[in-house]
Amino acid sequence: MSRRDAREAEFVAFAGATALRLRRTAFLMCGDWHLAEDLVQTALAKVYVAWLRGGAPDEPTAYARTVLLRSLLDHRRRRSSAERPTADLPDAAVDTPHDLRLSVVDALRTLKPADRAVLVLRYWEDLSVEQTALALGLSVPAVKSRHARALRRFEQAWGQPALA
Repeated sequence: MSRRDAREAEFVAFAGATALRLRRTAFLMCGDWHLAEDLVQTALAKVYVAWLRGGAPDEPTAYARTVLLRSLLDHRRRRSSAERPTADLPDAAVDTPHDLRLSVVDALRTLKPADRAVLVLRYWEDLSVEQTALALGLSVPAVKSRHARALRRFEQAWGQPALA
């Protein structure tokens, strides 16, 4: 087996083991399953290129998560990313208090992408402040202040304390 074949096999195993988790993380960051799938495909393609070039990164999951986040932020910078086609508009909002997940996702959608990323990485991915700072390319104090502001905005959008 050649070196390239071995690297490809390692990557395939890695992608198979992490794709679902990356997709869930992407969904929480963007609020759209289809976009989440596209972002994961883009991120895994970029990781694949890096993987073949130099082998597996030291922390492949963290590297893939960083590439995923940067892909989302690149997507958000494009003007067309704010468009959401729909066939029919509802007459009124449907209140579904029993579906906590939808209300959390709706509240996350009100945040800026970077703020949403901080909360998702801290609470969904259960990363430390230091790991979140590394993933986002920010300093630890910057993550702490962004986290505090993002949590306040999230609680206002959600209508209840997040950490009760």
